[in-house]
Amino acid sequence: MLVFKKTLILTSAALLGSTACIAQNLEIAAQTSSAIADPKNWPKANSPQTITDAQTEKRIADIIARMTVEQKVGQVIQGDISTINPEDLKQYPLGSILAGGNSGPYGNERSSAGDWDRLVRAFRAASNLPQANGIAIPIMFGVDAVHGHNNIPGATLFPHNIGLGAAHDVDLIKRIGSATAVEIAASGIEWTFAPTLAVPQDYRWGRTYEGYSANPKQIAAYANAMTIGLQGPLVKGQVIATNRVAATAKHFLADGGTANGKDTGDAQMSEMELVRRHAQGYPAAINAGALTVMASFSSWNGIKNHGNRSLLTDALKGKLGFQGLVVGDWNGHGHVAGCAVTSCPAALNAGLDMYMAPDSWKGLFDNLVVQVRAGDVPMARLDDAVRRILRVKNKLGLLDGSRKPSGDYSAIGSAAHLELAREAVAKSLVLLKNEGSVLPIRPGAKVLVAGDGANNLGKQSGGWTITWQGLGLTRDDFPNGLSIWQGLESAVKEAGGSAALSADGSFSEKPDVAIVVFGENPYAEFQGDIPTLDYQPSAAVDLALLKKLKKAGIPVVSVFLSGRPMFTNPEINASDAFVAAWLPGSQGQGVADVLVAGKNGKPKRAFTGKLGFAWPADARAPITQPLFKTGYGLRYGQKIALGQLSEDPKIDIATALNATGFFVRGRARAPWSMSVNDAGGARPAEASSVASPLNHVAARSVDVKAQEDGKALRWTGHGSISISGPPADMTSYVASAYALRIEWRIESVPTGAVTLAFGGRAVDISNAVGAAPVGAFSDITVPLRCFAAAGVDMTRIGDALQINAGTGFSVTLLSATLEPIGGDRVCPSIVAQ
Repeated sequence: MLVFKKTLILTSAALLGSTACIAQNLEIAAQTSSAIADPKNWPKANSPQTITDAQTEKRIADIIARMTVEQKVGQVIQGDISTINPEDLKQYPLGSILAGGNSGPYGNERSSAGDWDRLVRAFRAASNLPQANGIAIPIMFGVDAVHGHNNIPGATLFPHNIGLGAAHDVDLIKRIGSATAVEIAASGIEWTFAPTLAVPQDYRWGRTYEGYSANPKQIAAYANAMTIGLQGPLVKGQVIATNRVAATAKHFLADGGTANGKDTGDAQMSEMELVRRHAQGYPAAINAGALTVMASFSSWNGIKNHGNRSLLTDALKGKLGFQGLVVGDWNGHGHVAGCAVTSCPAALNAGLDMYMAPDSWKGLFDNLVVQVRAGDVPMARLDDAVRRILRVKNKLGLLDGSRKPSGDYSAIGSAAHLELAREAVAKSLVLLKNEGSVLPIRPGAKVLVAGDGANNLGKQSGGWTITWQGLGLTRDDFPNGLSIWQGLESAVKEAGGSAALSADGSFSEKPDVAIVVFGENPYAEFQGDIPTLDYQPSAAVDLALLKKLKKAGIPVVSVFLSGRPMFTNPEINASDAFVAAWLPGSQGQGVADVLVAGKNGKPKRAFTGKLGFAWPADARAPITQPLFKTGYGLRYGQKIALGQLSEDPKIDIATALNATGFFVRGRARAPWSMSVNDAGGARPAEASSVASPLNHVAARSVDVKAQEDGKALRWTGHGSISISGPPADMTSYVASAYALRIEWRIESVPTGAVTLAFGGRAVDISNAVGAAPVGAFSDITVPLRCFAAAGVDMTRIGDALQINAGTGFSVTLLSATLEPIGGDRVCPSIVAQ
């Protein structure tokens, strides 16, 4: 039979009456927790730049004294443009607005700089309208500009942080920060959520590429340089320049040190390790004058950082001397024990100054007003948070109205900035192998350029590019970009040679050398978490391409695009030269500057990059015995023979792969992929929003319990969604009494049939769908033995899941997994598929 389970959802109203008790219990628990920071163990900022002065403090005090509770509460809440409009500020005087990774002005993720500017001006104008007691406080507007102003097509996209770390160039970082600030400010925005100061330990973490290095000293040097680049040097009594923006040191703390590389996970370590390895970037950023710090989603020894007073208040604001504001991450306050996204006084009491409440701002505002009046949040704490926010707004020139957007959109993607990005790409490349001196490519050579990354600007730019995950992009999204192929073609021809592009490596005339560009597809945050460091552990098509070219007697140069070091020994063995190119961004010609020699026999730039992270010798994580240590990087002229590398991953890949979690945390998990299908064909459903070819089925990423952890699926005609992957042997799961389990929230029921298929055989679940509660979460569970009994070949399951329906069906899918079940279950009827 089909089994349903209702899920209890606690509303903010249900939590409201118990918040004072919750806060008290959290305080008691914290006193006995190993997650209590002792300020004496923390470094003191040597000379933190003063972001305020006596005159400013007096002015702020006068403003606070006239503010109503509602106005104060509004200042400590930040809403996302996808859920708020300027008109809302009349009733909800929020202090800040953000545009999340998938939020664009007026619903368009590909909006121009002018549209961004117009939107910011509209919110600013609304916030400047006087309210009670004549109070009018301008909003701050923040975005994730993490490798350039990556929200706008045509902006300069620099290499992601992992590539910049490989460059080992502090001056370069400062110049990139300055160029990024100019482009952000030109679009009317004054705040970026950067730099990331994580020190990634386990590369399975999907945010590894946001870290500069495994070396805390390098993190500190880069933190200082990027902060000064973004903000400029702070001067006492002066606002920052209008072509500079507020920086955000993030994520406080140890987001790169969570157990098993789990995003939003738990950093299980001593305070000594926490400070020594993960905190070193923060004093450096504070010394440089960082105006904001972002709290981490993650925990330290079981206590969520958003609710850890000893970290946010005692260590950060106390010993480290931070004078600016602490902002939360995307609904991160809702992760604190006892909290909901619409009710969490514990986070404010712990030291959070501004809630990032993208879609929960309205309920949070209403509840917090009540909680402040009830004493759940002391007025002194609320006033302190508002004071810190106003300090930052004053330093930005918002309080006195001196900050005026330039409207000079030509600064975005300027020639000077593009040239700087090209320099950064060249400096970030790390040469891991160069046998037979195949590099640099000699003048006059016939060059074949292959691989799916060769002419793919989206792939070479990675996540946080136009969209949050960096998916669904086209060449039109990069009007100022050059692909790696375009850069190589130009350089080869300039040197008197010829170049041909062939993604699959086919050719009519044998080339002198092949350059194969391949690697990871774009991802961001938790959607980039992986179970093993093995590159392409199944369906290793890139390795097959390398071997095919080698077998044809062609020297092969591999250009590997990735957001982390990976186990690539088979690919290195099949290559004469191997280059770690990371995620270089929009200026692919920087690759050619190093790989291709000019007519004089020398390339424009030499290899100077060195690994910022150790490169794994096998697929195990975290790394214990690296193949290449941190700091490794060959130079031209060095002759180091690697020999044949072991291709043993040292783990059971089949076990490590996600064989039972088809759809978890908002996306199909590797090696599985989701598509939307109708009579017109199929389309991948990895992008945030996609429709099948005839628009019969639409899939859209939505927030359920965390950011974009669900898919809203809607049928306007006959079609299906499917999850498929390389054939997997599921016989053991049949013997172990596993079942296919779908967790979803049915929003509307169709008039026609709904079927659920596994391995190509379907069961009719129409009655079960009709009996499920609409608008509440429920489960549907079908034993695998039912499909096996119907003749499904359980040794080769490539089609793991298909939901087929017609017009009117609408669901929010949260998970699709194989799970063990107990007891006897009656099998539903198998229907024709």
